[in-house]
Amino acid sequence: MKKETLEVIRNNPIIYQYLRDNSSWYKELNRNSNVVDNILKEAKKYYKVRGIDKLERAIEQIDMITTFMDVLK
Repeated sequence: MKKETLEVIRNNPIIYQYLRDNSSWYKELNRNSNVVDNILKEAKKYYKVRGIDKLERAIEQIDMITTFMDVLK
């Protein structure tokens, strides 16, 4: 694996943790170091830190608060 790829991995905690959890990606990185972007996309989906995941979480919290308010009425 190239040094530049290792630096990108170590400087991005999401990718670093994802690779620790899903080590099968190391095989892809050894074959082609250009898959770092794909790994980042998969890691964001895995840890639910994409924009759409944050929006869904906010909607769920609003629904929970609404339900709680209805119970108190």
